[in-house]
Amino acid sequence: MGHDKLRKFAENETFSCLIQPSADELLADGFLNLRDHALKGRWAADVFGGEQPGTGLRSAGSSPSGLTPPPADAGGPPAIDPRVIRPRGAEASSLSAGLQSKATAAIVLELGCGKGEYTLELARRNPDKCYIGVDIKGARLWRGAKTATEEALPNVAFLRTRIEFIGAFFAPGEISEIWLTFSDPQMKSENSRLTSPVFLERYRKFLKPGGIVHLKTDSRFLHEYTKAVVAVNGFRLLACTGDLYGAASTLRDSIPKEVREVQTYYESMFLKQGLPITYMAFTIDGDSPVLYPRDPEDFNSRALRAAEKSRLEHRDSLHFTTHIIGQNGEESNLL
Repeated sequence: MGHDKLRKFAENETFSCLIQPSADELLADGFLNLRDHALKGRWAADVFGGEQPGTGLRSAGSSPSGLTPPPADAGGPPAIDPRVIRPRGAEASSLSAGLQSKATAAIVLELGCGKGEYTLELARRNPDKCYIGVDIKGARLWRGAKTATEEALPNVAFLRTRIEFIGAFFAPGEISEIWLTFSDPQMKSENSRLTSPVFLERYRKFLKPGGIVHLKTDSRFLHEYTKAVVAVNGFRLLACTGDLYGAASTLRDSIPKEVREVQTYYESMFLKQGLPITYMAFTIDGDSPVLYPRDPEDFNSRALRAAEKSRLEHRDSLHFTTHIIGQNGEESNLL
């Protein structure tokens, strides 16, 4: 492992906005019987509205709706991490007030957030909401957590875990929205797709009624697959376009501006290469098991896989050309 990764992992331990649970503890009873994390049902109170990990701050009356706070004598005050520099005086009072204002805010997840650029920008634009970026790569999360710390953003947190474990962290109705931004289409493994029935079942357990799933991707394969899942289950489709930035997009004026204006690094690069970006928003309310689309009746995987392979080859060739141009001193902002 490189020294830079080791440095980032060490610094990750000092970020109060980054939660890094033990996978061994979650899996103590097996994958099919994950143990709940202590923050399940308490993100609003313990992360955004009450005690911020590492700060020692707690706001009164910040228990999430429908949950009973622990009794005052349940173990005494929590331990304070001595490795974290804690604010004092006016700075502490200001931070405490900011945390209290987030106690009842809507919580939004970005799954597979990478370096957290999308999570951070949404948080900057929407200070009335709280955002949690989830990823398994600690070196990537370092960038997002460091930026959130440097900017003192009170409505951002990051969670380092596998998305397969997501149900262990959030209680029913705790999450208002989910963002999936440029997820791996997983063309060879349906159950690994973040919009497959197996994942939608997990999300439905903690999404509020009417909670929205956003899918933004350059993958036509994943876009069409998700559209088929939505159709066969009768989910409510709120928005769907195969070319988010195209002049002919019929939804251009009805989709919130932030969907187009907030872009990942790769999204910006693909747009400069003329590649279309797709977008979809839908709800997953219901009690019935989520159905799989039939192949090829509802979703022709063979045809779409072939089209995706051709698209990826084209995209990779454009990326290679851009990389060469960048080394020659032009278009270096794309690198």
